[in-house]
Amino acid sequence: MIVFYSPFILVYPFKMWYNSVEVEGFALEKENKKTEQIKPKGRLKFYLNWPIYMVMILFAIDIYVFVKSKEAGLLIVVMICIFLVAHSLFIINLKKDLHRGMVDFAVGYSQIQKALIEDLTMPFAILDSQDIILWHNKAFAEATGGNEVAGKRIYAILNKLTRESMPKDTDSVSSIRIEVGERFYHVECKKIDADKLIDKNPILQSSKGGCLIALTMKDETEFRRIETENKEQKFVAGIVYIDNYDEALENVEEMRRSMLTAVVERKINQFFSAGGSLVKKLEKDRFLVVMPHKVLDAQIAEKYAFLEEVKSINVGNDKRVTISVGIGAGKESYADNYELARFALEQALGRGGDQVVVKENDKLSYFGGKSQSQEKNTRVKARVKAQAIREAIQTKEKVIIMGHQLGDMDSFGSCIGMHRAVKALGKKAYIVAKDVTETVKPISDKFYNNPEYEQDMIIDGDEALNIADDNTLLIVVDTNTPSRLECPGVLDKCGSVVVIDHHRQGDITITGAVVSHVEPFASSACEMVVEILQYITDNLKLKQLEADAMYAGMIIDTNNFTNKAGVRTFEAAAFLKRAGADTQRVRKLLRTNMKDYKAKAEAISKMQVFSDAFAISICRSDGLTSPTVVAAQAANELLDVEGIKASFVVTRYNDIYHVSARSIDEVNVQIIMERLGGGGHMNVAAAQIHADDIDAACKIVRDTVNQMKESGEI
Repeated sequence: MIVFYSPFILVYPFKMWYNSVEVEGFALEKENKKTEQIKPKGRLKFYLNWPIYMVMILFAIDIYVFVKSKEAGLLIVVMICIFLVAHSLFIINLKKDLHRGMVDFAVGYSQIQKALIEDLTMPFAILDSQDIILWHNKAFAEATGGNEVAGKRIYAILNKLTRESMPKDTDSVSSIRIEVGERFYHVECKKIDADKLIDKNPILQSSKGGCLIALTMKDETEFRRIETENKEQKFVAGIVYIDNYDEALENVEEMRRSMLTAVVERKINQFFSAGGSLVKKLEKDRFLVVMPHKVLDAQIAEKYAFLEEVKSINVGNDKRVTISVGIGAGKESYADNYELARFALEQALGRGGDQVVVKENDKLSYFGGKSQSQEKNTRVKARVKAQAIREAIQTKEKVIIMGHQLGDMDSFGSCIGMHRAVKALGKKAYIVAKDVTETVKPISDKFYNNPEYEQDMIIDGDEALNIADDNTLLIVVDTNTPSRLECPGVLDKCGSVVVIDHHRQGDITITGAVVSHVEPFASSACEMVVEILQYITDNLKLKQLEADAMYAGMIIDTNNFTNKAGVRTFEAAAFLKRAGADTQRVRKLLRTNMKDYKAKAEAISKMQVFSDAFAISICRSDGLTSPTVVAAQAANELLDVEGIKASFVVTRYNDIYHVSARSIDEVNVQIIMERLGGGGHMNVAAAQIHADDIDAACKIVRDTVNQMKESGEI
């Protein structure tokens, strides 16, 4: 029995001794003043425990030997006891040396780690929870100026860093790219729970809730240099188009025509040939340009001032020559960049020409566009588009016609005109125009419960969604922006789309249209529809009410034929007059009520002039059914003041501040409104602003105009 229990009797006191072999740690003066103790663990613990394991094995062997021979078993027990006593005395005497050795090893190991981090070539720093630098290595000091920065806030050293750029949660990582001096760094900050670090350390402990931030700075200067060189060496594609080649040469003497074309071509070659670019003439009015990206960057920095140089060419030509340029960049292959250039040129022409559009991947940049779009007297394009629209209508079972939200007279009138065209081709047509402005209702109401028209001629958006399918053609008039449609959901449900619009194209347009007829020089969508009606089918006859609606649309958009009214505008008006439009009848339908008239007069009286040539005013919206319409009318009236180049009227409608912008011919208000998130024409544009109050909205408009004027954009 003694032999059987002796292992437990002897091992237990040894185990008690082992538990006493611990090192009292160095206490840090923290909040709770507790002291952790150093205890062996891992492989060290195994090495210290191996005599116990051996003794237990020997005792097991001793039991077997004791069965065979008691004398031999007792002898082995005595020897084991002597070994345990000797080993225990040896360990007890070396306890302090073991303690000191463990501490020296830990300290030495940490010193090696610290030395490695200290000499690390990557800048490294440790911040506390208040973003104060606790410690940093030599590389960090060198990267930030070579001075000792410990104890300072990181924001004072790296001013590009902000509190918002720091990680918010434990173990989260935030990164930011900054420039320090002439070098570029990718800074990464990782938030670390200090308690977890201290818990792993058998010596230290900290107050709960502390955290540290590990900050590293990866030098990307060389990478940026290579990246910049690579980008600068990539080729971009460009297409140059002379907007009005035939019109400019029309009234030039025969002998001077070759001189005019030669001067224009020389200007184009001089500008685009710099920096190793290639310019190749493709057609009489079209050029191909291939150039390195660094040349494009230089041209963008100059904001394509050569557009004005081209317009200044005069060798006896009555009309100024304007050009449009589309440039594509950012793709890996030249073919892809050429496709971007073609799209950019379409955008430039769709916005009225006389400008440069740069499309770099998905980003569009606009330059120029300061001159009035020049009207083309030929109707060839209108005839071709009319035939294409006729074919599109004939391929579908039914047609939905739709304008923009809060439809105005031009939108409604052009819908009426296209409805007549579809009916003349024998197809079922619907107009989505339930939500119209108050100025439209006197005319739109005449189509309801009219025996000459179907009861479902005018429908709302929900009805349109139920009708639309793959066998439906959608004709969009007076807008080319998907989000501005009366019911945007119908666009996705219809099998084909036709777009008829006179607004300059913006960044987001309706894509995939089978026919896109966009003419920025046209005065109104009604004018464009009138031209289509003359070619879409033979013997088309308009009814008087339809002619009145379209004539009213032209009057509103041209401000009684004073804004953008060209030769084709008056030809379209003459066609409507022959169809039965009555000017007096239309004038009565467009008269405003007393509240609107007084609000317009009040807005005019509150006009303020800034930057010498810009007028701004506020139109109250209380009691008005269509304050945006009144604001637009007031903006038109402000242009009658001598010296005013552009006018802006701000009004509040549906908790949003609407800006109506107007100009005559010197200022492009479209690019001003685009800066505010809106759009329109060169002379007629609008935008919506989110602001705290109407005064803040006016300040936004003024600041935007002043900034664009200072930069030379207007």
